[in-house]
Amino acid sequence: MIAETVCSAVSAAGLGIAAVTAYRKRFLAAVRVAAYSLVPIGLVMTGVVEWLADTAFSPTAWAGFGVLGLAWVLFTTTRMVERRRGGTRKERRAAARAADRPDAVAPGASAPSLGQGARPAARPAAAPRGEDDFSDIEAILKKHGI
Repeated sequence: MIAETVCSAVSAAGLGIAAVTAYRKRFLAAVRVAAYSLVPIGLVMTGVVEWLADTAFSPTAWAGFGVLGLAWVLFTTTRMVERRRGGTRKERRAAARAADRPDAVAPGASAPSLGQGARPAARPAAAPRGEDDFSDIEAILKKHGI
């Protein structure tokens, strides 16, 4: 009974604020305030407030919320453990069977697939320091016509 009275008062006050807001030529904000202020009276009219009041003072309802919370904790715990182990029991058994097979890897998988290939030539001996240091630069400049 008290909850219904409080919700009605809140709705009336909200509609009053909406009227003042509309008087100030802020119609969009006034409509938004009116919409919010109609929610509590709508909840009273549908019976949600009475149901909440009955539920809030019911020990059976609180025990039910506790059981739901425990179920949620158990579900999340098992999901975390499952992710750490790498999947479900069925997936772990399939992975163990695949690891036990001797031909799990292709026979020639460790052999290089491209063969020998062209190996780079041995590095040229380092040029002695001195006049030859600028020979590469001279070649580049000559190539560009400088």
